Amino acid sequence: MASNKIQFRSIHELKDPALNNKLAQKEFQEEIPVEDFLGDAEKNGSSTSRRDFLKLLGFSTAAVTLAACEAPVIKTIPYVVKPHEIIPGIPNYYASTYFDGFDFASVLVKTREGRPIKIEPNPVAGDLGKTSARAQASVLSLYDNDKVKQPKFEGKDETFDKVDSYIIKGLEEANAAGKRIVLLSHSFASPTFKKLFSEFKAKYPTAELVTYDAYPYAAALDAAQEVFGTRALPVYDLRGTELVVSFQADFLGDYNGGGLESSYAAARKPGPNMLRHIQVESNMSLTGANADSRVRLKPSLVNKTLVEVYNAIVGGGTSDKTASEIAKELQTKGNKAVVFADGSKGAQVLAHLINQKLASTAFTGKANLLKEFDKARFEEFLGWVNAGQVGVLIANNVDPIYSYHKGEDFKKSLTKVPYVIAIADKKNEMYKAAKAVIPVANWLESWGDIEPQTGVYSLMQPTIQKIYKSRQIEESLLVWKNGKNNAANNYYDYLKANATSLLGGTSFNKALYNGFNTSANATALSYAGGNAAQAVAELGGFKASDLELVLYTKTAMGDGTQANNPWLQELPDPITRMSWDNYLTISPKDAERLGIENDLNARMQLDGSIVNLTVNGVTIKDVPVFIQPGQAEGSVGLALGYGKKNSGATADTGVNAYPLFDGSNLVVSNVKLEKTGEDHEFAGIQLQNTLMGRYEIAKEVPLADFLNVAFDDEHKGWNKPLEYHTISGALPARKIDLWDAFDDTDGPHFNMSIDLNSCTGCGSCIIACQAENNVPVVGKEEIRMSRDMYWLRIDRYYSSRQKVEVYEGLKEGMAVPELYGTAFGDGGALNHPADNPDVIFQPVMCQHCNHAPCETVCPVAATSHGSQGQNHMAYNRCIGTRYCANNCPYKVRRFNWFTYNLNDKFDFNMNNDLGRMVLNPDVVVRTRGVMEKCSLCIQMTQTTILEAKKENRIVKDGEFQTACSKACTTGSIQFGDMNDKGSEVRKLYAGNRRYYLLEEIGTKPNVFYHTKVRNRVEK
Repeated sequence: MASNKIQFRSIHELKDPALNNKLAQKEFQEEIPVEDFLGDAEKNGSSTSRRDFLKLLGFSTAAVTLAACEAPVIKTIPYVVKPHEIIPGIPNYYASTYFDGFDFASVLVKTREGRPIKIEPNPVAGDLGKTSARAQASVLSLYDNDKVKQPKFEGKDETFDKVDSYIIKGLEEANAAGKRIVLLSHSFASPTFKKLFSEFKAKYPTAELVTYDAYPYAAALDAAQEVFGTRALPVYDLRGTELVVSFQADFLGDYNGGGLESSYAAARKPGPNMLRHIQVESNMSLTGANADSRVRLKPSLVNKTLVEVYNAIVGGGTSDKTASEIAKELQTKGNKAVVFADGSKGAQVLAHLINQKLASTAFTGKANLLKEFDKARFEEFLGWVNAGQVGVLIANNVDPIYSYHKGEDFKKSLTKVPYVIAIADKKNEMYKAAKAVIPVANWLESWGDIEPQTGVYSLMQPTIQKIYKSRQIEESLLVWKNGKNNAANNYYDYLKANATSLLGGTSFNKALYNGFNTSANATALSYAGGNAAQAVAELGGFKASDLELVLYTKTAMGDGTQANNPWLQELPDPITRMSWDNYLTISPKDAERLGIENDLNARMQLDGSIVNLTVNGVTIKDVPVFIQPGQAEGSVGLALGYGKKNSGATADTGVNAYPLFDGSNLVVSNVKLEKTGEDHEFAGIQLQNTLMGRYEIAKEVPLADFLNVAFDDEHKGWNKPLEYHTISGALPARKIDLWDAFDDTDGPHFNMSIDLNSCTGCGSCIIACQAENNVPVVGKEEIRMSRDMYWLRIDRYYSSRQKVEVYEGLKEGMAVPELYGTAFGDGGALNHPADNPDVIFQPVMCQHCNHAPCETVCPVAATSHGSQGQNHMAYNRCIGTRYCANNCPYKVRRFNWFTYNLNDKFDFNMNNDLGRMVLNPDVVVRTRGVMEKCSLCIQMTQTTILEAKKENRIVKDGEFQTACSKACTTGSIQFGDMNDKGSEVRKLYAGNRRYYLLEEIGTKPNVFYHTKVRNRVEK
């Protein structure tokens, strides 16, 4: 039974039904700009230019054959004395801890010949070992060429010895004068660091440790302090939960410190007890995009609804229809329900009190110890500075001038501090304000320990020698405490001694090998208070206005710590599918009312209006506006973490929204927009590919149908196998061949399973693929030209819940917006598909077809079928005709328009020797003029086979992995051998939700999908 939903990828597809045809016609229209890099007749002294020659030759892309003759010869230098643990060509893995002040993960670091090249999840760490896109990309931040490379004094290069002498002098002066010595650091849940600081304070009694975070979780911590009596965030587990209701909380993102994706996906397994997810929000968040039912309201109304739900739960009742329905569902599920809320302290307090009333089992009683900001303490510190009471300020890789909403005032107040020392990685505002600067060591260069939550102790170890003259804060404290050149200044020895005392019977080496260990820390949270009346009053005191702003963090950028990471800047936002930008999101109706436009130009590139945004008297100039389906009317959204000046060329992207964030309240009112009359050029990845317009791409089914209707029912089947009518009767599509079938019984035959029900769109698989396969960054201009190089993309589809058969209206010639002018949606009050659409995320890579259309059209046999089911690419045979890309129905092949490495036009990590250290030597760096695409990580599968051969055994299920399947935080992507009868992928193949993408065209892919199930009653 085909779905009767409208699926669209942008508003422009709704306005123009013929848009896909236009895109398809333009996809291969533009020729490669040969003249830009081949020169002309005048330069080469010939009467016939190379361009004319290539025209006569017939292929403009044959320029590659000329360029290929100029490949440089690079000679290798062998080891003089080979390190014992390094075998050339064989990777080493080290357990460590990713922590940069904002994000945490227990990880395995893959190194090759002594350099880290890839971050992997640590399987023993469970949910704390899952790697986000930012964790995956953090390895590139190690090789950032824009780092501060050595100590500085008064802006000039200096030695550690002289800088330390200056700092020790300042510490002694401040201590003698009774002035405060302040170490201003990000949250740092390290027991050894805290022990070391206590010893530092013993020597300098006026020393104070003050925590400052750009994104401080102040409201959440204040609420936890009030409700639990402990200043720590609660840890939740959704595995036994059947209903989650979220008010403005992006709990699949950075809410509560993150980490709920795995348990959420486990609870969403289709079945009678499948988790139901209701989201009440203003912005279309990543979490809201995954919801079964999404209620879009402006922030003031979200607050009102939360209060009404609380009243209904505690027995006060409510007349609000939406709140009444939500409360009824919560009461029905009882302790199997949980409520999350964000935006302010009051919202979080009410959510905790609702969960207490429900006795929610999702609340584990464990504490998340990673966030330590105390707003009162920080404001006390500001008072010390303004009063001239601070003699020495040491800023540990924090920059309040950029991220504090009164950053300019803070900058001025620093003139009252005699000694300002910055431990910094970039030449940012704190760097410029400091007299002495010490480069901070990257986490991959550092020793350390972290207690991320109750009962967990995680160790960090360096996986490479320090690339520059950098030093971690602990090493500096030892020097300043013990004096220069003291034998006790070795932080490894100090850490080992303290860790041994914390580990009980586990040896330090064993704990280091594990990376993730148990801890004696038994911090437990229990409900001990909570002033509901005060919380209700706070939410009621939020002044509604015509427009209200929601501040949020993006999946890729977070708080902006890794803003100079080009992998993250280029990673498309999962909702908008835009890269290289932050922007104001606005609803289609508000955009129309305010005269704000998003238009496609003749090249199908998106241009949008630019506004000056003013919030309570603070103005951010030149903010681009993106019209976002699903945005609540009366609300706008803006991402934090962008617009970092003096932090590298890549970081200076977008606008800085921190001046609008007071550190506690993510929702603010009194918002005004003023059009500048200028347009912004967006770099989007949404309209490049032309899959839409074919038979069902992203399938979905209501839970009731999934449970009660046979998938292959003749009339109501929701996933009926595709059949063709032949002279012999109806036959399954996969039983009909135009070509002889490949013999796939000898050795492994690889298949990949992708479950649309558990894919949240987080993007960690994309970055993992980019790191593993040396996928280049092409920059905003090339993304805008539809020339991204991703081997894996996550298509985002909107779908409307309309009540009419789409094809009938189209036959009558109705325009799309008119056709869907009827009421549809959860509440029946919507009148346009873009108002509150459903969202489906669909990872798409090369489908490795058994009857691949690309293979039949390649004139030089550069692409061919492997015996293990993979579609291969021989780059040195490819001449760049692009026939294969034209013939690929999935649009997963990429053409190298340029040389992306060692090319100043693409000045990213591949354009400098340091950045190129991240490259995987097992995967060739492709040259200009060839086609490339997903290989199902053939280097990984072959390594697994060889390892098993050496050990004289068969490959166990689960050993075969690809970069994307390893990185998937929810287990949505599974990879394995179909010839292994006990393999998980073979079991998934037998599921009744399984279907193939574009099965009707007969390509017989080796990648299959599982229908998304929505847990709601369709109206």
